[in-house]
Amino acid sequence: MIRTVSGSPLAPSVKVKLINAGFQTAADLTEVQSLQLCKAAGISQEEADEALQTLHDHSLPLQQRAAVQGLTALDLLHQEESWGNIVTFCSELDNVLGGGVPVGNTTEICGVPGIGKTQLCMQLAVDVQIPVCFGGLGGEAMFIDTEGGFVVQRLVGVAKAAVEHCAALVEDEEQRSALESFTVEKILSGVFLVRCQDHVELLAELHLLPDFLRTHPQVRLVLIDSVASPFRQDLHDLSQRTRLLHGLAQHLTHLSAQHGTAVVLTNQMTTKVSPGHTHLVPALGETWGHAATQRLILHWEGAQRFATLNKSSSRKDATVPYNITVDGFRDASISVSSVLSHSPAAGSHSKRPRTENQHT
Repeated sequence: MIRTVSGSPLAPSVKVKLINAGFQTAADLTEVQSLQLCKAAGISQEEADEALQTLHDHSLPLQQRAAVQGLTALDLLHQEESWGNIVTFCSELDNVLGGGVPVGNTTEICGVPGIGKTQLCMQLAVDVQIPVCFGGLGGEAMFIDTEGGFVVQRLVGVAKAAVEHCAALVEDEEQRSALESFTVEKILSGVFLVRCQDHVELLAELHLLPDFLRTHPQVRLVLIDSVASPFRQDLHDLSQRTRLLHGLAQHLTHLSAQHGTAVVLTNQMTTKVSPGHTHLVPALGETWGHAATQRLILHWEGAQRFATLNKSSSRKDATVPYNITVDGFRDASISVSSVLSHSPAAGSHSKRPRTENQHT
């Protein structure tokens, strides 16, 4: 069925302008860019982005249905198993997640500032590139940074630790050969970085993402750190924000399934006031809580960091400790000497913990 502009959930004033400009269906917007739509329909940049987000990618569900037409549930199960998981290098968390962050699904990571959300994203951007013969995916990652938290020097440290870890596991010629190309330089070249200053730039980048994934099939992970920041800071119209976030969530869900990528989003925390007390909850509202396939909440308990699987369609809720070390995201059971200043400790995946006196 062809989706019409008149039948879309866009604001009535926007629909009238689009129809008057000659845009009757989603297909009419296939080749239209945001700025072109602004001029043609006489609408704002935000309204154009919302219209494209809502209508432009409507063909994705149809493509998905065509792709799975004739498949059985067993076929789909084998497909998901073949996609695999991205390990976190925290074995307890990997066990909770069923082997790591699942490819083909969306995962939301929530937590207060400094808890390790960006550190986990960097760890995943490295781990997705681990060669297949070492149990990895041999893929690449796209890192969309909206808060300026991406620090390349930190990524270098995590990459070095991953290379050393694999070097310690070499058992045969295939692994020895794979290790020759699994270098820090190769890892850095496998992380595509995009910086977005506001929600308009973020939506524009996500609009271009399908084409990027088609031309870069090795990208198995898309990270957005964070999805909350641009919408909380720049968009005060709650109704419009809800519509844009709903479209964004649908878009990313389709992308992850269609291209066989893991989509990882970080989210901030906000204070919820209840009778008699206040407590922290993930930002962007309760409706947004259903956007991702699974949700992880990172939090403090005293001086120890914990990760709680708060929502999953296939795994039980569970809480495990973790630490942030000079080598990256790790298990809690590690020598305290390798823990970053004011950050939790390293894990069993690290062969020799290193010391570093700095805060990250």
